Amino acid sequence: MTKGKKDDTAAPAAGSKGFLAWIERVGNKLPHPFWMFVWIIGIVIAVSFISSLLGVQATDPGTGKLIEAENLLSGEGLRRFIQEMVTNFAHFAPLGLVLVMLMGVAVAEKSGLLAVVMRNLAFSVPKKIVLPVIFIIGACGNIGSDAGVVIVPPIAALIFMQMGLHPIAGLIAGYAGATAGFTANLVIAGTDVLLAGISTEVTSKIPGAGEVSATSNWFFMIVSTFLLAIAGTFVVNRYTIPRTKAFATGNKNDKLPDAKEHSLSASEKKGLKHAGWAAIAYIALIALLVIPPGAPLRDQTTGGLVPSPFLRGLVPLLFFLFALPGYFYGRATGSIKKADDVIKHMGDGMKDLSGYIVLMLVVAQFINLFSWSNLDKILAINGAHFLESSGLTGPLMFTLFIILVAFINIFIGSGSAKWAMFAPVFIPMLYQLGYSPAFVQLMYRIGDSTTNAISPLYVYFPLLLGWIRQYDKKIGIGTVMSMLIPYGIVLFVMWIILLFIWFWLKLPIGVGEGIFL
Repeated sequence: MTKGKKDDTAAPAAGSKGFLAWIERVGNKLPHPFWMFVWIIGIVIAVSFISSLLGVQATDPGTGKLIEAENLLSGEGLRRFIQEMVTNFAHFAPLGLVLVMLMGVAVAEKSGLLAVVMRNLAFSVPKKIVLPVIFIIGACGNIGSDAGVVIVPPIAALIFMQMGLHPIAGLIAGYAGATAGFTANLVIAGTDVLLAGISTEVTSKIPGAGEVSATSNWFFMIVSTFLLAIAGTFVVNRYTIPRTKAFATGNKNDKLPDAKEHSLSASEKKGLKHAGWAAIAYIALIALLVIPPGAPLRDQTTGGLVPSPFLRGLVPLLFFLFALPGYFYGRATGSIKKADDVIKHMGDGMKDLSGYIVLMLVVAQFINLFSWSNLDKILAINGAHFLESSGLTGPLMFTLFIILVAFINIFIGSGSAKWAMFAPVFIPMLYQLGYSPAFVQLMYRIGDSTTNAISPLYVYFPLLLGWIRQYDKKIGIGTVMSMLIPYGIVLFVMWIILLFIWFWLKLPIGVGEGIFL
């Protein structure tokens, strides 16, 4: 189905058609994020000119220094932009971090290792815990950014069929778990690296703020993984499975797939064995470089791990953690026949990131121009004063911020694009109120994940609709949305409760990171 066009066979749920039609109509009128940032840059330049004429300023509460708006629409502004445009892009922290890590992930993914691991886990767990495991796999499947969204739903559909349940229930559950999993994972994923890179780019312009590491939200993410499993299982049992009983199935007369059809082949078993030994050997080597006192990857002055070369160098370490097992798996199964195949797999992975690379060209310019104008600092200081005087500095402010992100996420699917818009404003603003940049990033991730599944404009939503129509061609966007909305509502409530508990107990949200500065 083409986005934004009415489908005559669609059978949307009662009461949801108008709202969904409005979402599609508004969302489809939005330009590509690249052009959105071009317009935003134009607005920043215009606002800097007007602010400079009006003498807009603010006093830094930390230093007492007067900060005035700088006019970007001037000879000096033009010269600086022309001379530094390439540097802004080439030195943009998220770009290199994401490219390096996902090159390693590409080797593991293109060799077939990631798909086999997820498939094997899903089909080998006991039926009693298969539902929560599907959600955990969906969350962890996002190691390679969007890999889980593509792989997990079809696997879940097959598992549901073997359990005597409707495959559409499996597709919905797998999709909801994978899309909500961007704020849940047991390991460090590409999303952690991408968002932390943008956050660090912003904090580098705040004196004393420091960097935001890829592990800055890890503790919260681990707990969220099990929260996702509990919430998802609840919705599946109470709503999704009963809802799909009335649906038709395109292959109801076919024999259900046998579990043996999805068991590992001899070459896959051999590949997993080789990949496993490679991973164990690599992890053991890293442990030797990190654990002993005075180890090379510890801080050489304090001997500690926070901060340390280990955390600062996590991305290259993760590169090898995925690339080495992927290589040995590929060699054993034949998906990597020669050394040049590794280069091909990494190149294919970069092709998948071409859109991201192009987007980062304008994102880098926006962040730097916003900083040059001093509008980020002025807005942060005055915005912090406003929040402080209004009393919106605690849980109510958190909730409103998350709702704002969740609403915008319905229309703008790119998580990095949205964070690039939010980070330069909200990180400095809440930093003035004593909140850590890592915590601001965490709140953003909760809002971003809550509505991923329920946005009909999300890039993988048409793929889900296509899968579902293989079983029932009459199902339209409204019906699919009506099955996904309960996941968004339940997860929003549970994530807010979890965040409040974390806030009141003042627990660390990641390695060396807390809620407050």
